[in-house]
Amino acid sequence: MAGLRPIRYAAAAALAALLVACFAAGAWAHAVLVRSTPAAGGSVPAGELAFELHYNSRIDAGRSRLTLTGPGHAGTVLPVRAGAVPDELRAAATLAPGAYTLRWQVLATDGHITRGDVPFTVTGP
Repeated sequence: MAGLRPIRYAAAAALAALLVACFAAGAWAHAVLVRSTPAAGGSVPAGELAFELHYNSRIDAGRSRLTLTGPGHAGTVLPVRAGAVPDELRAAATLAPGAYTLRWQVLATDGHITRGDVPFTVTGP
């Protein structure tokens, strides 16, 4: 039995390496938000606000979605516009003071869907 122990360890190590490689390859395929306007946790003045979301890979703007949730907790789907480059989304809204969350869902051009939230505060005039 002692002779089988190194084989078991080698098999376990090979399996672990295979799993890490599979998950690492999948992680690179998803579009990840790298920066946004407004910034997560940031504050902006009330009025017309332009949203800009930049991702680490190309996205399909036509199949992506932005939903704005405001102080009344009602969600509003914002019309999405493709950005100047294929890795960004843009939208706009006129906002009153309060706490908001911009929920995004994007489709990367490789077919993977990712989503997340950008919470921010709108301050008074």
